Amino acid sequence: MDRFRRLLEHWIEHNEEHIEKYREWMEKLKDHPEIFSMLKDAVEKFEEGTRILEEIKRRV
Repeated sequence: MDRFRRLLEHWIEHNEEHIEKYREWMEKLKDHPEIFSMLKDAVEKFEEGTRILEEIKRRV
């Protein structure tokens, strides 16, 4: 279970790194509404996944 907990921490951190990069590209591509919107969707999904992983971490 300790290994799984460490993996969860890694996955959460990794998701947060992705979110940060996606937001940076959203800013760069704000003049391209369709791409901006798709990146925004990706951010929302990664945030949802991160929330789920954090809930799992609280339960183990």
